[in-house]
Amino acid sequence: MENEQIVSPLGFEAVRQAGAARRIDSLDGKTVGEFWNGVFKGDLAFPVIRELLRKRYPGLKIVPYTEFPHAPGSDHAASQRERARTMAALAKEKGCDAVISGMGA
Repeated sequence: MENEQIVSPLGFEAVRQAGAARRIDSLDGKTVGEFWNGVFKGDLAFPVIRELLRKRYPGLKIVPYTEFPHAPGSDHAASQRERARTMAALAKEKGCDAVISGMGA
């Protein structure tokens, strides 16, 4: 076994990271939208998350996932970018300060 190599399972960086948006300091008095792609039981998880957030932040307004279009994933990068722009615009229209997304197993 003279040609053995060690290869990282992490792979190589395929895209340059741009950084995350600045976090908001508190959810008090804010509006949060829920984005769900139909995967994993978001219909069960979001109501629980909603209840817990409202207990912690009584002034929080939540725009439920049912008020946004279904957002299934895609392997096509251009489609993902366009969908992200569309969803961000809708969240802005509805007055969202933040969104919860990424429900998955």
